Amino acid sequence: MLTGKPDMWDRLAQTLVALVGFYCLAFGAFMIVAPLDWYVAIPTLVTTGPPNQHFIRDIGFAYVASGIVLLYAARNIHMRWMAALAGNLWLALHGILHIYEVSTGICTVGVFWADAPGTLGPPILVFIAIGILMARQRVSPAGLPSGLFLKLAGDKIEESEKQYLRELAAAPGHAFEKFTHFMPASMHRHEAPAKLFHAGRIGATMAEDCGPCVMTSAQWALVDNVPKDVINRWLSGTNVPEDEQIAMQFGAAIAQQSPDADRLGDEIEARFGRNIRFELAMSAALVRSYPGMKRGLGLTKSCSLTPLEL
Repeated sequence: MLTGKPDMWDRLAQTLVALVGFYCLAFGAFMIVAPLDWYVAIPTLVTTGPPNQHFIRDIGFAYVASGIVLLYAARNIHMRWMAALAGNLWLALHGILHIYEVSTGICTVGVFWADAPGTLGPPILVFIAIGILMARQRVSPAGLPSGLFLKLAGDKIEESEKQYLRELAAAPGHAFEKFTHFMPASMHRHEAPAKLFHAGRIGATMAEDCGPCVMTSAQWALVDNVPKDVINRWLSGTNVPEDEQIAMQFGAAIAQQSPDADRLGDEIEARFGRNIRFELAMSAALVRSYPGMKRGLGLTKSCSLTPLEL
């Protein structure tokens, strides 16, 4: 999942999807507004038969629809990658049709390669963009099949974590899909420094006295490039720098519904700004849901029974 501000690779993926979206809008609009001019402008079309304005406009609307969906997806590509796939569906099927035609001799190899930049290029660019995000695990888990999600998460979490995820996956009413939409909210970090953010998360989770949940939060901090020795200092409570200590206390105060949350929040806001306070408060409040769910299912294991060290 995306934590922090998008980096160069994130922006590249977003740009590729946006460019294909604008291409589809422009190409489709040309077909709708001036179908006969469009027919003449594409040299290879004369080999397919005489123009039909109605069908040209039909295809133009398909391009416009794809463009609208792709531009919607590009606005928040990490959360809307499934929308990007949906917007790319028509483009991919169109490209497959061209491959079929050249493979069966309906069109010549020369015509195929002349059309390839416009028929195969756009869907390939969208697939490349999503591939970049997938390879870096920078997409929302919402939309992933439950089996794939469990496989990806399986080697990083403790057995009780796996058990409640399996129960979620088996629950009726699309409970698992709803849960995966919630997960990114509990990990929302845009402006907060990674150390401050994850110190607050771990402080809140430790206050809930769920050892496996604490270790899962520690693993997420590791994924977000927080050094292992820093995380272990939080877990042991020794030699924690003042800023990180305040963040941990703030997270714990939120979890315990302590009046100290106001004072600590004001201090964080004075030091780092309102947005940082917001991100720490949101994460600390929502991360409590995980140990709460495990406790409700009878799967909680106390922090005192779990080795708190990476």
